[in-house]
Amino acid sequence: MATTNRSILRRKSVEDSLATTDDPDRSLKRDLTAWDLAVLGVAVAVGAGIFSVGATAAANYAGPGVIVSFLIASVVCALAIMCYAEFASTLPVAGSAYTFSYATAGEFVAWIIGWDLILEMLLAAAVIAKFWGVYLGDAFSLFGVDIPTTVSLGPVDLDWGPVLVVGVFTTLLAIGTKLSTRINSVFTIIKVGITLFVIVAGFFYVRAENYTPFIPPSQPAESQSGLHQPLFAFLSGFDPSTYGVMGLLSGAALVFFAFIGFDVVATTAEETKNPQRAVPRGILGGLAIVTVLYILVTVVVTGMVSYTDLAASGSPSLTTAFVLVGADWAGKVISIGILVGLTSVIMVLLLGLTRIVFAMSRDGLLPRGISRTSRKYKTPIRLQVGAGIVVAAIAGLSKVELLEEMINIGTLSAFVLVSFGIPILRRTRPDLTRGFKVPWSPALPIISGVACLWLMSNLTTLTWLRFAAWLAVGIVIYALYSYRHSRVGRGEAPDPAVELPAPTGGH
Repeated sequence: MATTNRSILRRKSVEDSLATTDDPDRSLKRDLTAWDLAVLGVAVAVGAGIFSVGATAAANYAGPGVIVSFLIASVVCALAIMCYAEFASTLPVAGSAYTFSYATAGEFVAWIIGWDLILEMLLAAAVIAKFWGVYLGDAFSLFGVDIPTTVSLGPVDLDWGPVLVVGVFTTLLAIGTKLSTRINSVFTIIKVGITLFVIVAGFFYVRAENYTPFIPPSQPAESQSGLHQPLFAFLSGFDPSTYGVMGLLSGAALVFFAFIGFDVVATTAEETKNPQRAVPRGILGGLAIVTVLYILVTVVVTGMVSYTDLAASGSPSLTTAFVLVGADWAGKVISIGILVGLTSVIMVLLLGLTRIVFAMSRDGLLPRGISRTSRKYKTPIRLQVGAGIVVAAIAGLSKVELLEEMINIGTLSAFVLVSFGIPILRRTRPDLTRGFKVPWSPALPIISGVACLWLMSNLTTLTWLRFAAWLAVGIVIYALYSYRHSRVGRGEAPDPAVELPAPTGGH
């Protein structure tokens, strides 16, 4: 007879998590490779931000020293991503940080982090789809195409661009993950090609004197008031500064968000061939490619024009730099790059959103019916279509871009728990086969968790209050539904039993 477990800290064992993947009604097809995962990582991290975030950080925070800011941010991200890689190679199951937390910190923490990830993926997909519609309108204007991007539906206005792009990729993902990743690979190769073309063209306008001073002297930043202050400044009364060493660190906090999205790759572990090897290689390989691309773009943008000219422009970006040197043609090329870039980002975020909800549903924390997969396509079609409808509605009908920072806090909270979870699982389950190991544990995972907490403290107080409200809603849902329907809580063991994966070599 099944034994109930009433503790909210009840854990789901690694063996039980692996066994759930054998449910024929709720299983995913393993057909992704390390290359597919690397492309997914590049696809989600290289979007519109690559043409703007470096220029913004240089203009407002770090000057040419933003190159160092990117290196700092990439190291912090690499630490967190290594923690994801170890977990995913040990526990190759859908759900990413949610599944990992279930095995280490218990059900309530896992629910909270899953709820956070739903916030991250849902808002990110909606925000990016919204921006896709905006950039589509900009592209129409640049190329002289007179097509309105908004249609009136009675009392409301609908942006049809976001609805279109979400609808297309929802259909592709419902048909099959492998097909979607192949199409995504084409988009990713195109946008990387456009990015490299812009970088090479920009190098012809670089002047060495623009890199001086490399780290501009520190000066007081424009003061922000009330809830729009970073939480750290709000609580400590510390006056933020720009440029100098503190400017480098503030720039790192800003550009770190260029790397957000790599955690999405870990949600596909259950759909990956030989995940013990492929997941670490795919995640870390993608991060390396993205880091090189962002640094090259930053070297170009800070070398083409002075950081003070970028700041004076009011809207610093790579396009701004080209305009300031008289190369107006670049605007059209970059607008195409942005559209292509955002297209693939939307696909990966839609994939990540459904895999988080899928894992939570399969565990009974959300209604079990939505985790059923198609016998033909081996994808959760009903869930994928439902998620697509919600994302399209939010992006097409609301001003969701006002909640952009909520994406960051949802991601970073997941990074923190995954980082601190590595030493816990090492101590409680040293017997598990790990295809990849974070070196110098527990020091590096703890450093990763602390660094992500520091980045969270740089988000505005208003973002923290909105985050608290989202958590409060999640706690109510857990108390009223998830706690009582949890399969672990009811003692419902997965069937059939599963053997742990055989060693495949590690680091």
